Amino acid sequence: MKKILSYPLSVIFYLVFGLVLVIFHGLQFIAHRGFGYRAHKISVDWLNFFIMRCLNLLGTRIYFDNPYQLKKGIPHIVVANHQSMYDIPPLIWYLRKIHPKFISKKELGKGIPSVSYNLRHGGSVLIDRKNSESAVEAIKAFGQYLSKNKRSGVIFPEGTRSRDGQLKRFSENGLRTLVESCPDATVVPVSIDNSWKLQQHGMFPLPVGINIRFKVHQPIKASSLKFDELFEHCKNKIENEISSFN
Repeated sequence: MKKILSYPLSVIFYLVFGLVLVIFHGLQFIAHRGFGYRAHKISVDWLNFFIMRCLNLLGTRIYFDNPYQLKKGIPHIVVANHQSMYDIPPLIWYLRKIHPKFISKKELGKGIPSVSYNLRHGGSVLIDRKNSESAVEAIKAFGQYLSKNKRSGVIFPEGTRSRDGQLKRFSENGLRTLVESCPDATVVPVSIDNSWKLQQHGMFPLPVGINIRFKVHQPIKASSLKFDELFEHCKNKIENEISSFN
């Protein structure tokens, strides 16, 4: 029955989802050009709230477990595994008080209403994965931006999405560069589980009744551990939590 329902509900989802992107593209433009960063951020927060409501049309439920009072006014580095493009809206909405920004591939910087505009103008960084030298420099500048403006960067050390929910190899390079360029950051490991199921058939149809779980782990000062220890700490926290989900 769920498989039959997934076809019409996917059509409804994409219609509403597309409408939300178009509406908020205009709202972002007005907020950014007319009122500055704060107004633009609010428009992006609510964009992602409504994207989650779109997912509810599919019977998707999102559980975000964050038992910690993350402090405003200090830089954070959020380290998470990556399973689908639908990882992003809950991270933006539920962590909105610490101003999450993203390291994204440059191809996402154009062609997608609302999403591309935010990546270009909201404080995130677009990198060229084919040019490692320029990518490193971009991440360095991003870390310095986070430190100066007391905002938060989200990094997915797997680099690409896991298509089956299994944790892929974590790469050290991006996180090391980010920590070195923002040494005063607080690092926040986050485990994400089950969002891969939304795209297990590709873009269509989207399955019905998926429960997505997020777990925020104990924040830790980047300067409190050597990088190798910090890296292993984040990886183990995420990996152990995903194992417990399953």
